[in-house]
Amino acid sequence: MASGIQDDEEHNRINLEIALEVKSLRRIIGAYLNYPEAAEEDVRRNERSFERLPPAHKDLLAHLPFKFQKLRWCISKNSFFIFEMLKTFEPPLDMSQDIDVSENQHQSNASISHLLSGEKNLGSSELCLADGRVPHSQTDGPNSDDVICRSSKEMRTEQFNEFNAGSCCIGLENKGDGVCPNNEATCASSPGCNGNVMSSPPDWLDPSLQLHVPLVDVDKVRCIIRNIVRDWASEGQKERAQCYKPILEELEKLFPDRSKENPPACLVPGAGLGRLALEISCLGFICQGNEFSYYMMICSSFILNHTQMAEEWTIYPWIHSNCNSLSDGDQLRPVSIPDIHPASAGTTEGFSMCGGDFVEVYSDPNHTGAWDAVVTCFFLDTAHNIVEYIEIISRILKDGGVWINLGPLLYHFADMYGHEDEMSIELSLEDVKKVALHYGFELEQSSTVETTYTTNPRSMMQNRYYAAFWTMRKSMKMKQECLV
Repeated sequence: MASGIQDDEEHNRINLEIALEVKSLRRIIGAYLNYPEAAEEDVRRNERSFERLPPAHKDLLAHLPFKFQKLRWCISKNSFFIFEMLKTFEPPLDMSQDIDVSENQHQSNASISHLLSGEKNLGSSELCLADGRVPHSQTDGPNSDDVICRSSKEMRTEQFNEFNAGSCCIGLENKGDGVCPNNEATCASSPGCNGNVMSSPPDWLDPSLQLHVPLVDVDKVRCIIRNIVRDWASEGQKERAQCYKPILEELEKLFPDRSKENPPACLVPGAGLGRLALEISCLGFICQGNEFSYYMMICSSFILNHTQMAEEWTIYPWIHSNCNSLSDGDQLRPVSIPDIHPASAGTTEGFSMCGGDFVEVYSDPNHTGAWDAVVTCFFLDTAHNIVEYIEIISRILKDGGVWINLGPLLYHFADMYGHEDEMSIELSLEDVKKVALHYGFELEQSSTVETTYTTNPRSMMQNRYYAAFWTMRKSMKMKQECLV
């Protein structure tokens, strides 16, 4: 009898987790689908402000109504890219299932209720971070039971179909030339008017299945658009040279004699849209990128797996801010993506992307001592508990393995007003290094790298970091002390 009750409770728990996962994923997809409406409202707000001007001032700024129409056309281009991206996404769950969750169910399982924290009123600190990174909430990614990855052993022989840059690419018949063939005002209301051939949407994109989402979620979509420039546009090359090049040079120096038969294994937590992980794979490493955010994973999967050629798509990433622009032309300029064709980049067999929370995925014993290198770029400060991050990095590295880090300490969960239970351990750089030493790391090099993050290179405002850059090696002493 007791066994039957336990089975029912476990069954209910699993069903609740699935329902919450579906609700979370629908909310993220809803954020993408609500992008054009939210962007249009911004334009309408600009128009209302313009209409309040006295006639003499309107005459002076007579070009602005034409600019507003251009903005609408740019929004339509971005929206088309987003919708085509969503149509290639294969949800890991049945998106058509009922997701009604009762309050009693919430209260019966505290750990599952915590997944709903993203449904609370969101404070301003949960908007795009000052550096343009997408802040993560519990509802942004897969839960621990839906991890989308292979174990490190399997990764050597199999590549994950969904996020594998070597998989067959399925693109569109016409990439478009970025020129609106019709009247731009008409184009603004025509989703497919941008030279691309539209394909049929999957059933799970039915509008009746979508959730209404707060504007803060749509702001994350705008952050993703800027992140695309950083990782996959020629315009982002300067930032990649600042952040990725030092890491790639360090890996080449530390692993000079890489074997093609048995390449070293490198993990990239917080891989974002996947460019750094791909570049590491091209150096001759078995590289796995790990990312928690579905916002990121949906986009990285599209770029890695479904682009047919370089510069296949045109987006307009800078249209959402009228501030600090040198000219309207700068604000409205197009950006072609991707700057390279990922499937032709020359990756090493075994390149993969793994979806899931870093702590939950890599706490699995199968990852203990499995990695030759761990690379963290703008990642450490995403932790609720940075000590736990460092502990896991130490555990999953082989003895003598290296940890390369580059990034700031802009803790994502600091100053989360309204979230009293949100844990955030915020250490100084000095304390972070002391913790690393405690977990068996020896510092080999340390320096400071000046860099930006998803910054518009033509903006009058440039936020800069003096990011910590270091290489640490896991000492053999750690293993010896554990054996005593």
